[in-house]
Amino acid sequence: MILLAFAASKGFKLQQMDVKSAFLNGFIEEEVYVRQPRGFKSARFPDRVYMLRKALYGLKQSPRAWMLVDKTLFLLSRGGDTLIVQIYVDDIIFGGSSHALVSSFAEQMSREFEMSLMGELQFFLGLQIKQGPEGTFVHQAKYTRDILKKFDMGDSKPMTTPMSTNTVLDADEDGEAVDQKEFRGMVDSLLYLTATRPVIQFAVCLCARYQASPRTSHPRKPISRYLKFTPEFGLWYSLGSSLSLRGFLDADHAGYRIDRKSTSSTCQLLRTSLVCWSFRKQASVSLSTTEAEYIAAASCCS
Repeated sequence: MILLAFAASKGFKLQQMDVKSAFLNGFIEEEVYVRQPRGFKSARFPDRVYMLRKALYGLKQSPRAWMLVDKTLFLLSRGGDTLIVQIYVDDIIFGGSSHALVSSFAEQMSREFEMSLMGELQFFLGLQIKQGPEGTFVHQAKYTRDILKKFDMGDSKPMTTPMSTNTVLDADEDGEAVDQKEFRGMVDSLLYLTATRPVIQFAVCLCARYQASPRTSHPRKPISRYLKFTPEFGLWYSLGSSLSLRGFLDADHAGYRIDRKSTSSTCQLLRTSLVCWSFRKQASVSLSTTEAEYIAAASCCS
């Protein structure tokens, strides 16, 4: 999200490319041997095996060989131009202020690896991305409709909020149990949707705390009804020169009724673009509202 916000603010048009057979480009350090494949058996040594130098699909070492480092975002400044590159395993999105610099990067990658150039970025890891002259809009409308259809919520009555502001949940051990597999599946699907719908994250995370023993009183359906009302909501990243970073936080002192722990709520904006957010139960019980707020502040700053 930081990359999308930065690119939109600078007016960069992001493009996408994919590394073909990505795992075959990764060198492995472990000793791994395979039988000689059909059609490639040695006439002199038919009973010998091959030692692999590079990874193959199906090996548990392959992902580790491909992702040797955690660095995924790269910046290149050349003169007055900037190139930004984001890598996720074998998917690459990139853009810059200079068409020549962007073209040079694409050509260099194509010489090094077998690549698929996919043009302007429109769909990435389940996110739908619309790039325009005034900014970039990121949403998951198709994924939202798929969730509603999968869990038979397409005909539910729309709702204007994902959860009532005065909703207080507990274990409800005497309540009516619901299908645990379906409940977990729905929570998992909704958690991925929070990538572009931060407004539902608190409600989804609250429901996730009861996956071990879900009850009818744990309100997953209001979230679906809200999604029915707002299927195409998302995040807007506008064009602009300022890149000031601001953070906001809050905490509900002893808001979780079972263990009386507080929940920290934080968000960070790059200019007017929301790039990071979190709703997390605090590790310890706060003795005052002030203590809960200080813990949330530390989380926000870090």
